[in-house]
Amino acid sequence: MDADADPPTPTLETAPDDAESAAQRADRIKEEGNAAFKARRFDDAIALYTKAIDLRPGEPSYLTNRAASYMALKNFRPALADCQAAYALQAPTSQSQSSANPNGPAPSAAASGSEVATPQAQAKTLTRLARCHFALGAPNPALSTLRTALALDPPPPRATAKSPLSPGEALEAQILDLLAHLRSFAAARERREWGMARLALDQCMRAIEGDAPEEWRRWRVELELVRGNVDEAGIAANDAMRQAPNSPETLVLRGLVLFLSGKLPQAVAHAANALRLDPGHAPAQQLRRRAKEAERLKDAGNAAFKGGRLEEAVALYGECLEQIGDKEEEAKGGAIRATLLSNRATTLLKMGLNDEAIADTTASLALAPASFKALRTRARAHLALEAFQSAVNDFRAALEAAQAPASACTPADVAAIRSELKKAEVSLKRAATKDYYKILGVPRDCGTGEIKKAYRRESLKHHPDKGGDEEKFKLVVEAHGVLSDPARRERYDLGEDDDEGGGGFGGGGMGGMSQMDLAELFAQFHGGGGGGPFGGGGRGHSHSHGGPFGF
Repeated sequence: MDADADPPTPTLETAPDDAESAAQRADRIKEEGNAAFKARRFDDAIALYTKAIDLRPGEPSYLTNRAASYMALKNFRPALADCQAAYALQAPTSQSQSSANPNGPAPSAAASGSEVATPQAQAKTLTRLARCHFALGAPNPALSTLRTALALDPPPPRATAKSPLSPGEALEAQILDLLAHLRSFAAARERREWGMARLALDQCMRAIEGDAPEEWRRWRVELELVRGNVDEAGIAANDAMRQAPNSPETLVLRGLVLFLSGKLPQAVAHAANALRLDPGHAPAQQLRRRAKEAERLKDAGNAAFKGGRLEEAVALYGECLEQIGDKEEEAKGGAIRATLLSNRATTLLKMGLNDEAIADTTASLALAPASFKALRTRARAHLALEAFQSAVNDFRAALEAAQAPASACTPADVAAIRSELKKAEVSLKRAATKDYYKILGVPRDCGTGEIKKAYRRESLKHHPDKGGDEEKFKLVVEAHGVLSDPARRERYDLGEDDDEGGGGFGGGGMGGMSQMDLAELFAQFHGGGGGGPFGGGGRGHSHSHGGPFGF
């Protein structure tokens, strides 16, 4: 890639004096460009070669030297164009059209007034052109161009199989490796082996020096989506957009990523931009319709929820989820599906459908594991089902997610989750002993009147002298002893140990009630008899019942 290695190609006819003067000036400027190139001042070299080309546009060596400068800056697209133009000046018409510029006709050497260059000069230009194709991720034109160059100027035979390759042969090996990586990528994608496909595409990206083709960049986006990495897909889509801002395909793909991220208005805007570039672009039309309908259903569902129309909200969220779908190639619905599932779960929880709420939050968390809202909703559903350990686990996970640096959770939300976690931990601790509210059959927010009424009811039901279970009767007495005492009830609700019961709530004993208390209580059922902890003076005592007892 030596800039001064390409001597000027002589013209067929002797030019007039003024033309010779222009040619001399051009050659002097070219030499200045060579000096700048050797000093690694590549931008200066490009500017000088451009001046020389303007003075003498038919000289291919100026173009190849400028191409070398562009290549040194890893700017391969203008380098490729310069190599194509140079070869068109060097080669016969048929060759220049087939090898240098496959996309259209190019001026031949005869048409430009230049002599046909030597095969070695043509081969050098073609090798440089092949290197540009390869650097830009176009291995097929690179290989065909390089093989034309090798045919024009074959390398010397290798002495042994271990002898070093010529530069052209080494480039050919690199091109063949790239083609193999591309075949591996296509095969892995066909087998839906996404990890292998990602590895093969990474190898393709590393193999080239220039900008990756637009198609490759879209492949990267698609691979991230199918692996469920919506955020990484967004980064890859932004990268693709920087290279091809006016590509309908890239606009639609980035719009899809925005859709799956829950940014529906931006998704609609991207689809609209793609349609401005290509009004008949079917994927853009489909994305625009889909995003608009999803936004309408989501907003309607949120409005129904806020208005207390819960069944309607559930139905609307369900319709929206159908619009979103759960295709693997679309990150199984992405963040927007996770949000809609979480919203529907909140609605189901409010309707008392706890199992259904757990199912929706679990599906949501599979898509967005760090969602504190979904974790909190599932924790509440577990709590309602008295699955206290699961509730505690989810509240702890919700608190951790809410406190993460990337979380949008407010300090008030964090405080509320911490409070709910504390209550769940109390419930878990209480469940490990005895649930006095459950024993009496009263809600946790009941008043003293409800406790007294429940005590009377449960005592009658379980009294041993009325055929009840003595152990259950003891539990009823114990529960009443705690819940009827405001101070003890408060400690119990907070999960604290009972100072009066000796060993904590439900730790064996009667919740602070003495044997004499029981004797007096039983005496009410025996018509006043005493003598022992369960009434009756001896083995032959009589059990007389004068009717229901009162409290």
